[in-house]
Amino acid sequence: MQNRIPDEILLQVEKPARYTGNEINMVRKDPKNVDIRFGFCFPDVYEIGMSHLGLQILYYFLNRREDTYCERVFAPWIDLEEKMRENNIPLFSIETQQDVKQFDFLGFTLQYEMSYTNVLNMLDLAGIPLFAKDRTEKDPIVVCGGSCAYNPEPLAEFVDFFYLGEGEVLYDEILDLYKQNKNERGTKADFLEKLLKFDSIYVPKYYDVAYKENGEIASFTPNHPHAKRMLQKAVVKDMDSVYYPQKQLVPLIDVVHDRVTLELFRGCIRGCRFCQAGFVYRPVREKRAETLLEQAKKLVAASGHEEISLISLSTSDFTCFPQLANGLLEEFTKQEVSISLPSLRIDAFSLDLMEKIQEVRKSSLTFAPEAGSQRLRDVINKNLTEEDILKGCELAFLGGWTRVKLYFMIGLPTETEEDLKAIAELCERIVEKYYELPKEKRPKPVQVTASSSCFVPKPFTPFQWDAQNTFDEFLQKAKTVKKHITKKQLKYNYHDAKLSSLEGVIARGDRKIAAVLYRAWQLGCKFDGWSDLFDYDKWMQAFEDTGINTAFYANRERSYDEILPWDHISVGVSKQFLMQERQKALQEQVTPNCREQCSYCGAKCFGGGVCYE
Repeated sequence: MQNRIPDEILLQVEKPARYTGNEINMVRKDPKNVDIRFGFCFPDVYEIGMSHLGLQILYYFLNRREDTYCERVFAPWIDLEEKMRENNIPLFSIETQQDVKQFDFLGFTLQYEMSYTNVLNMLDLAGIPLFAKDRTEKDPIVVCGGSCAYNPEPLAEFVDFFYLGEGEVLYDEILDLYKQNKNERGTKADFLEKLLKFDSIYVPKYYDVAYKENGEIASFTPNHPHAKRMLQKAVVKDMDSVYYPQKQLVPLIDVVHDRVTLELFRGCIRGCRFCQAGFVYRPVREKRAETLLEQAKKLVAASGHEEISLISLSTSDFTCFPQLANGLLEEFTKQEVSISLPSLRIDAFSLDLMEKIQEVRKSSLTFAPEAGSQRLRDVINKNLTEEDILKGCELAFLGGWTRVKLYFMIGLPTETEEDLKAIAELCERIVEKYYELPKEKRPKPVQVTASSSCFVPKPFTPFQWDAQNTFDEFLQKAKTVKKHITKKQLKYNYHDAKLSSLEGVIARGDRKIAAVLYRAWQLGCKFDGWSDLFDYDKWMQAFEDTGINTAFYANRERSYDEILPWDHISVGVSKQFLMQERQKALQEQVTPNCREQCSYCGAKCFGGGVCYE
């Protein structure tokens, strides 16, 4: 295989291995011997994309079909893009280094709103018309999935169809249908029309949107007899039998998460009211510990990784956690393979497990209280008391940890100055907790790092109707927290509020936002999630040029009877339930987690998981 980028260019760019492929476990097929070529497009750089579990799963899932070759396509970093444009080199795949314009499908995964300009940039680099209406039979079909696809409207004009839900459920049927359509000499339009039979496929061109004078949506109506009024996400019912790869691609350069990834379960029992993932991935469906141990053995053997990461939305809620952790430690400690855990709930953390895990390798511990005061933790349904937090930190300190990271959110609904001060007070109490230990139990000074992100109201959460703070308000709030932090063992970081403000506009955007995305891309916006490349002024220019008001999308409260841009999609959780949760938030009432008591959110309609345990 000849590299698409000549060596003399590769030697001039940062990290040439981003573009050359040939990694361990890469799938090799002869493109001439397959019927379908599928480009899995990740709208960010190689290191980010290669750390994404969804890519690893779908890559092998699609490649297990003899008739399909799934190849990876990443956004080239700016240094290479410049050279590609200068030398007329179109966007290519990693596996065969061929132009992606020749593929049947380009499938983009949408994990973050601020990657949307990269989607447009990649299409343009490939020589594919950006707007779906301008594409011909010669162009690939553009499909988008992933968590941001649950509000497809901002990208609706650029995408042929959206896949709502979990990829393992329908992709086989979709590809079979495509092949059949191709064999019958059907057109692309015929294929898109045939997709209307699926409940989880949204084809934007078969729906019309009308607006009121005040900018709200007046109506959202199907314009094709087979287009469904309500679409429903696709859900895997049995996690033990669903496909999971026995190997992972092993990158040749350092990536963000360079390790074996074990997915324990999907969904979350908690129902934190700001968290979109907690609602759109319901219900909770677990794997058995035996299944996971088997998967871990195969993945470690096939990759040579020295770390296993256990991932899920709230890892410590896994019911077979002790059995799995002990099994993994037994199996891998002698091989010096360490186990890493993402942020855990402090109340479910056992000293025993902490001590066992640290035998192999020790790092800082991460906890996410989200809010400083008990009142605000009740508003967001965090179900965590200050006592839980302090007790958890004390256990961690006794276990020998001296570095703790804490995550908070500012700008939450109903937040007051007292709640902001409470962030500083809670952090200081954690430091004090350390110095309450006997001297011999504290070998070195404690380090507590608190970070605050800015609250972004997301679709399908109880706060989807709420106003977001402006970036000036966010900045003032971060300064308030900083002002109240006095201890030298405490470090406080806060996120760029401008980026979060923009994310707030796009997250709840409708089809009109397409014009802003297009204009921002024309002005040179790309890699907007990278703080050194994010250009707020260009975005503001794009809003001005298109006459779109950011405050309309981000900073106003919606009424319950307003038609929201994603109202034609169901994630199983009913709108009624989200309204009830919002009312409970305003009354500072908590909702028990799904294992304690069913709150009848609606996810039972999928017929599996925690709803039936």
